Amino acid sequence: MDYTEVTFKIESSYPLTDILIAELSEIGFESFEEGKDFLKAFIPAKTYDNERLKSIRIIEKEKNGISFTEKLIKEQNWNEVWESNFQPVTIGNDVYVRAPFHKKAEDVKYEIIIEPKMSFGTAHHDTTSLMIEQMLDEKIENKSVLDMGCGTGILSILAEILGASNVVAIDNDEWAYNNALENRRKNKCKKIDVRLGDSSALKDEMFDVILANINRNVLLKDMQVYHDHLNDNGILLLSGFLIEDVELLKDEAKKIGLIFSSMMMKDDWIALRFSKDSIIEK
Repeated sequence: MDYTEVTFKIESSYPLTDILIAELSEIGFESFEEGKDFLKAFIPAKTYDNERLKSIRIIEKEKNGISFTEKLIKEQNWNEVWESNFQPVTIGNDVYVRAPFHKKAEDVKYEIIIEPKMSFGTAHHDTTSLMIEQMLDEKIENKSVLDMGCGTGILSILAEILGASNVVAIDNDEWAYNNALENRRKNKCKKIDVRLGDSSALKDEMFDVILANINRNVLLKDMQVYHDHLNDNGILLLSGFLIEDVELLKDEAKKIGLIFSSMMMKDDWIALRFSKDSIIEK
């Protein structure tokens, strides 16, 4: 299938990105790659309508704040496109993330193979890198883990590598869901249950560690859900937002009884750590 890639330059405030993603999803865009001041969105070429895109509310309203360019990606060129754009990355001197077409690394503790498609989570974005660094500081062994907005499944795969007893990975994007299943197979994972859906896909399960690398609005909406599915003394690791969102998230977490314990930062992207009832000693 041919895809149209639309790259948006966003010059106004960060919350516009969340609104833009929501409105693009309504007109058929399937996957997104988010940066500090840009957003890449992908849609099957046969369903792309430039005039319809220009007429969505947020673009009409923000005429001077959002601009975009288009590029057709032919099906036969997908491998070439991703191979040229996707380079191996090492995080914290311990985690090496590569595609199947890259050579294996020497002298690294953990290697993760990611088939680089349109799903979020290849460790190149600062938020994924921050989540991985936080996980390396935690005791994951024999813990139950929930990965909300799992994207490629990279965090779930790392959780199993670090010794998690079981992992539930959830994403509401069908492309991401299928990519996570593919990456689970490539990494020979046995303990990851991949589900298509959102927080409503959770049953009565409880977890020791919850990972959520999504966006500010979803995190705020689902904070109570995370609390309710987190075991006593469990930890919640969040990312996917900017420095200006920190106090809002901390305030919401405090209201429902989650305890803030630490923060990490790369550029303006942030990762936060919370615990339930008491702070776990690392």
